[in-house]
Amino acid sequence: MINGKKVVVVLPAYNAALTLEQTYREIPLDLVDEVVLVDDAGKDNTLEVGAALGIKHLIRHERNRGYGGNQKTCYRKALELGADIVIMVHPDYQYTPKLIPAMASIISQDLYPVVLGSRILGNGALKGGMPLVKYVANRILTFIQNILVNQKLSEYHTGYRAFSREVLEKIDIEVNSDNFLFDNQMLSQIIYAGFGIGEVTCPTKYFEEASSINLKNSAIYGIGCLQVSLIHRLCKWGLMSHPMYRFKK
Repeated sequence: MINGKKVVVVLPAYNAALTLEQTYREIPLDLVDEVVLVDDAGKDNTLEVGAALGIKHLIRHERNRGYGGNQKTCYRKALELGADIVIMVHPDYQYTPKLIPAMASIISQDLYPVVLGSRILGNGALKGGMPLVKYVANRILTFIQNILVNQKLSEYHTGYRAFSREVLEKIDIEVNSDNFLFDNQMLSQIIYAGFGIGEVTCPTKYFEEASSINLKNSAIYGIGCLQVSLIHRLCKWGLMSHPMYRFKK
């Protein structure tokens, strides 16, 4: 716990057997109360590795539900376990779990209910080997999205995220995509609902085992992100309505 609040780390996995141990060993288990590992019908022995490491909460999807579908299972389980703070870390070791104490502390002290690990602050992305074309696309997308949703985030596309229980109980993630667009939709919901978002500088690593999406899917994702931001703006102007912005009471 931190400041009396229960911390649960969720690991949405797909073929993460080679990097899971390295990721898990950096999780500060003196602060983190529970770890949840969800295997999205991968083809390797991710769950077996997780069990050998002592992870108690192991879930396997019998069919692949996609990155967003995996996260939905992660967050449902974390709330079921009584989490006050939920932190998502990719088990492909692209992001270091060493930032968990900082992110949890920010939420536990009621500074921000949402914290993102930003690869862009401090030039972490390029130093870590992010391909230049992806970096440029990230910057352009983020610039346009900031204008449309009236924010000043350094990036919308990081997979390192921490949430208070209040946030996860307020927004309806079930209406979101089961694929990569889920992350962007979730941030749009959070901003629309008026929750503040903090960012911390996050080093990142790009290597063969780290998960990534190909150029075609990246282009589809980028177009989808722009659509989400445009819908956000039109809903704010009262020109349309969308299920994403129907919040729980």
